[in-house]
Amino acid sequence: MKFLTRNIYVSLLLFVMAGCAVLATQTPDSKWGPEQVQDRVLSTEKLQTLNTADVSEFHRDVKPIIEHRCVVCHACYDAPCQLKMESMEGIDRGANKTLVYDGGRLRSLEPSRLFEDALSTEAWRAKSFYPVLNERVQTQEANLYGGLMSRMLDLKQQHPLPEQPLLDESFDLSLNRDQQCPTIDEFDHYAKDKPLWGMPYGLPALSQTEHNTLQTWLAQGALYTPQGDIPKELKDEVDSWEAYFNGSSMKQKLVNRYMFEHLYLANLYFPDLSLNDGNRYFFKLVRSKTPPGQPIDIISTRRPFDDPGADEVFYRLRLNTETIVDKVHMPYRLDNARRDRWHELFYKADYPVTKLPGYAAEVSANPFDAFQQLPVKARYKFMLDEAQYTISGFIKGPVCRGQISLNVIRDHFWVVFVDPDNPHMSDAAEFIQEEVDYLRMPAGDGRDGLPVARWIKYSKLQQKYIEDRNHRINELFPNGAHLSTDIIWDGDGHNSNAALTIFRHFDSATVMKGHQGKAPLTTWLISYTLLERIHYLLVAGFDVYGNVSHQLLTRLYMDFLRMEAESNFLTLLPPDVANEEIELWNRGALVEVEDYLAIQNNRDSENAGQNPSLYAAATKPELINKIHDRLGEKVNPGDFINRASKAASQNYLNTLSEISDIQGARLNWLPEISLLWVESNGGPQLFTLFKNVSHSNVAHIFLENARIIEDEQSLTVLPGIVGSYPNVMFKVTEQELSDFSRRLQSLDGEDAYQSLTSDYAIRRTNQKFWQFSDQLHQWQQESQPVNYGLLDYNRLQNR
Repeated sequence: MKFLTRNIYVSLLLFVMAGCAVLATQTPDSKWGPEQVQDRVLSTEKLQTLNTADVSEFHRDVKPIIEHRCVVCHACYDAPCQLKMESMEGIDRGANKTLVYDGGRLRSLEPSRLFEDALSTEAWRAKSFYPVLNERVQTQEANLYGGLMSRMLDLKQQHPLPEQPLLDESFDLSLNRDQQCPTIDEFDHYAKDKPLWGMPYGLPALSQTEHNTLQTWLAQGALYTPQGDIPKELKDEVDSWEAYFNGSSMKQKLVNRYMFEHLYLANLYFPDLSLNDGNRYFFKLVRSKTPPGQPIDIISTRRPFDDPGADEVFYRLRLNTETIVDKVHMPYRLDNARRDRWHELFYKADYPVTKLPGYAAEVSANPFDAFQQLPVKARYKFMLDEAQYTISGFIKGPVCRGQISLNVIRDHFWVVFVDPDNPHMSDAAEFIQEEVDYLRMPAGDGRDGLPVARWIKYSKLQQKYIEDRNHRINELFPNGAHLSTDIIWDGDGHNSNAALTIFRHFDSATVMKGHQGKAPLTTWLISYTLLERIHYLLVAGFDVYGNVSHQLLTRLYMDFLRMEAESNFLTLLPPDVANEEIELWNRGALVEVEDYLAIQNNRDSENAGQNPSLYAAATKPELINKIHDRLGEKVNPGDFINRASKAASQNYLNTLSEISDIQGARLNWLPEISLLWVESNGGPQLFTLFKNVSHSNVAHIFLENARIIEDEQSLTVLPGIVGSYPNVMFKVTEQELSDFSRRLQSLDGEDAYQSLTSDYAIRRTNQKFWQFSDQLHQWQQESQPVNYGLLDYNRLQNR
């Protein structure tokens, strides 16, 4: 096979594309033969047939373009047409017309997780994935004209975005738009019907240089060299940790099973080795049929606690070869300090493990049953040590996109935790074992059954657990004693995971360390049982491919957990104050919900007096202040923009504080996540503006917009890039920031907003869009090398 030089490539491309009208009269099969999966690995044999000076090097030339121009829309479960482009394996797998995120499907889907549910392109073809690369005869003409990716890129070059500020109504940019997923056989009709819908969709075309680079690579057959071996020092570390995760004693096997079920979503890294050669190495903890030292034979199950179907399970570290994207990136450090900490938690104490739990669903889906032999305090501290990661599991895990699941939480709230070393935790294990049947969760029931009937069942179980828990609290704190802020974990004086903030953005969310923003309406106080149930409901037990019954029941059960977390916080306040908060948090809620909350917050008559001295604080603001005093500035450093107590030294920070004071109906016109690039005298600075939508209650699944209280909307301004899905991106100079602030404060309609974006936004149509996007990612990579991941542009607005 003879390949073209780059000097004459563009001429050939024009010639080939000029012949489209003639070729359109013939089908791809009649022109180039039937489809057949191609071997795209650039082997030594193939390399010998090529002019190596003209061969595109995938990792050097091609991958950076695909990452920064394609992956920013095509990644994770919500990639359009399931075309995941974070890896060559995903590109070769191709696309599928079936939606992964579909809250209305009656039947569960077969999972389609890359690197898990099929391990070859042939296997993906059997699962209805169709190619975006040419799989017919490997000629330059066929590779260009017979490949969907090539045709989509060229369509954008032939029909670039119109030179106008906003895209017209022919572009459907809604989040739940009908996806257009043509095959190569359907492409001509697609191109005729939607000529402006080339790729990147709804964004500027690639530069001519970028386009030529990709088309040259595609013309050559989309060849690539697999990633080379990792450095020896890193391989040694992997071997050491695989030995650790595969200890042979009963205790080690039980501990490692527990760790796997909590760490399987993490991007594990070694701080001294993962970033030291210009590359980033992250690993996934997986179950394998093969022991360390042999190739991984992955065990693929819907959920991490499902029966592996193997006589023996080994926990292995598999290199994550996909491009890191922010919306699923959860880094988790492995080093000697971590190993020492786990030894202290799980192995230093002398306790017996006499039997390993089975994988029957009623046991494996209930961690209080499966892991009852492990010390409760050890399990709780294991999750608390990296509480941001633990909570992020239900934010960036499989439920990362899903309005049905996430509309159970408010747009902005704080989180604190019950202290694991509090003296009253001494008999927690005994109490939990007594309640183990009442702590069961929906994942143990399978996927069948009517959600309403199952909700009634779990409602009764939760009600009984809450009654027993309240009875225990009244025993621990009888008349004359009171719950104080001493019950709250202070991070052991140094761990910033003790104070978290959650921002919800309609169908996604963000978890941050520290209490960010002004004091929110609600705060959660999370105990061990609550934290474990959140994980096994929304992370380990959630099936993104499940049917509407599974997703609806998950949402309904999360209602219980959210109300429990809020009620825990309210136990620190006098009953009359707590009841006022309950009424405020649940305005317009159904009577049944109000009654349920009343049960949750029922106090023993002896301990329900109105004497404020019996409680941690007399008012909610006072309680918040006491909590922050207990946490201390090292754990919770405060918020120098939104809760500034004195003027900041930089003028632009003063202006940002003014922006954070904007509230009410003026925020109707601002989207939920705005990135703000400020060109300051000291260099560029990035900030994120979060609009916090206020709802009368979050007790209902539907009619969410009808429960918005416009006057209570607020704005939080945070340093850096926060959130994975920006809706708008602004760029201002330090001198322009005052005008930008003034116009934000005076927003009174769509015209005013569009005037603002005309002057300061980098819109979808901006010819410098990709240049600005590269600057954003470079800034983030330099400032947060471990946490950095590519943003997702599917939610960028056209305003």
